Amino acid sequence: MKKTLVIFAHPYFEYSTTNVELIKVYEDSGDFEFKDLYEEYPDFHIATFRERKRIVNYDRLIFHFPLIWFGMPPLLRLWIDEVFDMNWIAKENDPLSNKDAFIIVTTGGKEQNYTEDGLYGATISQLMLPLRLALKVNNIEVKEIIAIHSADDLKEDALKEIAEQIRKKLNTE
Repeated sequence: MKKTLVIFAHPYFEYSTTNVELIKVYEDSGDFEFKDLYEEYPDFHIATFRERKRIVNYDRLIFHFPLIWFGMPPLLRLWIDEVFDMNWIAKENDPLSNKDAFIIVTTGGKEQNYTEDGLYGATISQLMLPLRLALKVNNIEVKEIIAIHSADDLKEDALKEIAEQIRKKLNTE
């Protein structure tokens, strides 16, 4: 299994029963290092050089967060802005090249709202374009975007089933 860094960003984590259950997926394996950005950087002062040194040691990155106003939480956006170094791209041996990533996003909205014909007129994949592009220019392959819809309304059985599906995907890739 690939050595994996989970970059979790949820500004209201204590109110998210769905995400509390989903992060248990990472606790079951020694191959995952879990990093809660809002816990580690409550003041939004990111230790940029420490983070850059850390991410080069992983084969896979998982970005796990709730959709907030059709995008990433502000601290995750800031983390990407400060940690991803444009100078790396110019190097022949870009330290992020040949990694892969999963994007796990939770939404309060219904799945049918996130279609081109739905309420918001955009898919989750389209809403993830800024993150996908940041990964692409760093030669990180997005393996999959996993969207969990109606996250606030999921029953315990459904939530455990989703967590098991995620566990299987992450352990087989």
